[in-house]
Amino acid sequence: MNERVQELKRREGTEVHVGPWLEVTQDRIRRFAEATMDEQWIHVDPERAARESPFGTTIAHGFLTLSLTTWLTGTLDPATNPFPDAKVVINYGLNKVRFPHPVKVGSRIRGRTTLLSVSELQGGVEVVRRVTVEIEGSDKPACVADTVTRYYYS
Repeated sequence: MNERVQELKRREGTEVHVGPWLEVTQDRIRRFAEATMDEQWIHVDPERAARESPFGTTIAHGFLTLSLTTWLTGTLDPATNPFPDAKVVINYGLNKVRFPHPVKVGSRIRGRTTLLSVSELQGGVEVVRRVTVEIEGSDKPACVADTVTRYYYS
């Protein structure tokens, strides 16, 4: 087992990253709705949402929140890449995802990442992380997801 894997295995069960805050704007929600063709009024119609939504405003799609976890966890930042010598990084999937609380437009969210497991693979490493997407000022998270990422060296 290489030294980097051993080091990460020692950190299993600990928080390894807290990301910056990101504002969820109506424009971001609209663009996601257009890209996914999920244009339910609760996401894209601020006037109707103000009148009829139990939240009093539009809310982000749960899958928008989930799709932001790559950025929120620093996965795209070369400075926080746990395996900078990997030739390929693969989003292998999700073990579990929940959306406990909606993200209202204008809210700020950030990701907190706990390292669950690190396993060697032939030619690489698999890392499972629990990503908790916090909403500023809320006791409940927007999303909790166990993500699986594979790093390959050849």
